[in-house]
Amino acid sequence: MKEDKVVAKSARYYGTGRRKSSVARVYLTPGTGKITINKKDMEDYFGLDTLKLIVNQPFVVTNTVGKFDVLVNVRGGGYTGQAGAIRHGISRALLEADAENRPSLKKAGYLTRDSRMKERKKPGLKAARRAPQFSKR
Repeated sequence: MKEDKVVAKSARYYGTGRRKSSVARVYLTPGTGKITINKKDMEDYFGLDTLKLIVNQPFVVTNTVGKFDVLVNVRGGGYTGQAGAIRHGISRALLEADAENRPSLKKAGYLTRDSRMKERKKPGLKAARRAPQFSKR
């Protein structure tokens, strides 16, 4: 295995993540692995363990668990979309921190923006595809 790189203490890396209608602004600083989302600890912000797992995936893939403190401002969408946006932002920030992380993050699919969005409502329909109830008479 290669030697771990020493990161400058004053370094601050930024990444923007998006998913559905959620936008996450992520700041990485060298530290102990503390994750703060909208001024709350991640344990308090996300109730489900699966969402916490999604947020930590980029660190697991790049073997940087516990090496960075994460400060996140996230807006819009629900919890799952926000977790996906945070994962995308962390991945981009890790790429800024060390370009050697690119192959592992790309292979895992964390650098690709998930382009799936809610479909718009169409005229004459009740929702995107939901038609009014049909009656013969």
